[in-house]
Amino acid sequence: MKVLFTGGGTAGHINPALAVAGYLKQKEPDTRILYVGNRGGMEERLVQRAGYDMAFITISGFQRRLTPQNIKRNFQTVGRMFAAAAETRKIIKDFAPDLCVGTGGYVSGPVVWEAARMGVPCVIHESNAYPGVTTKMLAKSVKALLLAVPDAKSYFSGKVNCVVTGNPVRGEVLAAEREASRKALGLDSRPLVLSFGGSLGASALNRAAAFMLAESAKTGKYQHIHGYGSHDPAFLEEVRALGLNIDETPHIRLLEYIDNMPQCLSAADLVIGRAGAMTLTEIEAKAKASILVPSPNVAENHQFHNAMALVRRGAAEIIEEKDLTGEKLWRKAEKLLSDPERLRSLGENAGKMEIVDANERIYRELKKAANGEKA
Repeated sequence: MKVLFTGGGTAGHINPALAVAGYLKQKEPDTRILYVGNRGGMEERLVQRAGYDMAFITISGFQRRLTPQNIKRNFQTVGRMFAAAAETRKIIKDFAPDLCVGTGGYVSGPVVWEAARMGVPCVIHESNAYPGVTTKMLAKSVKALLLAVPDAKSYFSGKVNCVVTGNPVRGEVLAAEREASRKALGLDSRPLVLSFGGSLGASALNRAAAFMLAESAKTGKYQHIHGYGSHDPAFLEEVRALGLNIDETPHIRLLEYIDNMPQCLSAADLVIGRAGAMTLTEIEAKAKASILVPSPNVAENHQFHNAMALVRRGAAEIIEEKDLTGEKLWRKAEKLLSDPERLRSLGENAGKMEIVDANERIYRELKKAANGEKA
């Protein structure tokens, strides 16, 4: 089978595609995969690092704030759309795929659209609770729309073949065990707080975490691992200015990038972070209590909708960024950590949301689409 994958712009669009591609290769080693991405996009680095062949189109997204500069950019985007359509048709003609899989981001728009027009069976996977613009535009053109959470179903008409499959979870996350992870990290019996804002960091979350870390250092009641990200180099100085001496507080670890996330997540008692789809999927997979601070700087505020899918089910607590302060984060975290029953309830409810066989569900739907079957 030959499968064309497309999706880009953020890791939240790219990593699900790579997870599904990896599972496909595991099930059917002879599968040929070609990934179509945007030249210079994040996918160029991540996909090639994963070892898959790539083809490129040049495309950009529309700017919603209509400043003179953005109007000019939007005209450029229209021109690129026509060029991308031609580039996509050539890629599809040369590769002759049996199936096209899109995972979101504006690069996937012209690829899925042209593939459907050329008679290639298409499937879209939507990882967020609030579907993106590209997904909404293409939903009626695909054989199946695979959803991470049931909440997303309400945004589509009955004419769209929606199937709830969940998000794929990395094998190393599933395999990590709490006690082994805590031992490997050198932790003692005190609760562990894990906080992070993604690989690049999140300035607002870092500011609040700095206050919390300083307070935690005074009491010594908790252990804390915080990932501050590569885009906030001033963070360490700010923490020191609050009186936190890292050399004298071994129970607090500050890392630019958490490269052993499966281990840290498995060991944690409370997780504090953004509400990206894949982060929440891993929180659910490990049944962890969490305080979510959705990023407001994302398309259609989708992280808020992601977070609320857990909050409504008693599976997480939320602080919106506009309300976030160090004092508020500290009070909420300390209240949870002093209430084991509430921590347990949040974690159990998060675990109930996990779809453990997401990869297999997605694989079954891809095979149906490729074979001309319907769910």
